[in-house]
Amino acid sequence: MIDVNKAIATTVKTGKIQFGTSMALKNAKVKKAKLIIIASNCPSHFRESIEYYCSLSDIPVSIYNGTSLDLGAVCGKPFEVSALSIKEPGDSNILKITEP
Repeated sequence: MIDVNKAIATTVKTGKIQFGTSMALKNAKVKKAKLIIIASNCPSHFRESIEYYCSLSDIPVSIYNGTSLDLGAVCGKPFEVSALSIKEPGDSNILKITEP
């Protein structure tokens, strides 16, 4: 099992990601993400829309076990992060969290 927090922090430092529910929704619609991570307290209408478009685009979705404040702290940001799109994983093994 991988350490999700460490993998997210490594991805933020070495990969390409975009923050926010609107960017996650856009990336899901145009198939521009390799993985989308959603905070556990993300508003349900955003979460449902992102999950729907990800299922159409075959993009894996992972629900982060913490709140948006926790996800923002892991990313090293002084603000809440309800969702983030991973475009390039960089040096991390973050894409393995969706494997069984």
